Amino acid sequence: MTAIQEARTATVYRMVMPDHICPYGIKTIDLLKREGFAIDDHHLATRAQTDAFKAQYQVQTTPQTFINGVRIGGYDDLRAHFGKSVSKEGDLSYQPVIAIFGIALLVAMAISWYVFQNVFTVQAAEWFVSVSMCLLAVQKLQDVRSFSTMFLNYDLLARRWPRYGYIYPFGEGLAGVLMVAHALPIVSVPVSLFIGTIGAISVFKAVYIDKRELRCACVGGNSNVPLGFVSLTENLFMIGMGLWMGGRALGWIAV
Repeated sequence: MTAIQEARTATVYRMVMPDHICPYGIKTIDLLKREGFAIDDHHLATRAQTDAFKAQYQVQTTPQTFINGVRIGGYDDLRAHFGKSVSKEGDLSYQPVIAIFGIALLVAMAISWYVFQNVFTVQAAEWFVSVSMCLLAVQKLQDVRSFSTMFLNYDLLARRWPRYGYIYPFGEGLAGVLMVAHALPIVSVPVSLFIGTIGAISVFKAVYIDKRELRCACVGGNSNVPLGFVSLTENLFMIGMGLWMGGRALGWIAV
């Protein structure tokens, strides 16, 4: 082995047991390979070997990576060593919202293309909002209890009537589905207008009047999305869609 090869060799200790292969160990190996390292891969095949390794190096977790005899640490430490981003527990993130609205837009354009052979239609815009409502409702419905608890931090109606926090995601999902189908506007329009208006007022008061720093329950009860523009936009979307679909149902808007 040449001196250059030795300088680009990393030693990794990771759990590889018959009933468990550490996923972070696999990610560590992949990261090192992408960084051009040869790898001296040591498998900790039993719980006893793992515990002995942790005791020897006084570490709490595996995998552990060593480069040129210096311990770098676990997977996140290795990412930081290479100058890559590292997510920390509690960090604010807009990624869930970007994913939801991005997929909703693509689905809306796909439906529009299938129906009209054109992605730039009024109906595509309608489907974008209504599909977004459905996807946001799904996020909340995954754990309604957690959502309703976080919702109590800022929603004015839920504070007076806590059960509203359980009803809200079902109402949002119902309105979204009906609006995708352009069905029963007599149900979808008032539901969308009601929950959207209460939500918009609640968010505006919490963020822009009371200046509170809260997490948004818009994408579920375990969200790290900051309350503010995103949640306000969600509620304004529902208000706008309610007015639009109501206008269409009454014949005030022709498409």
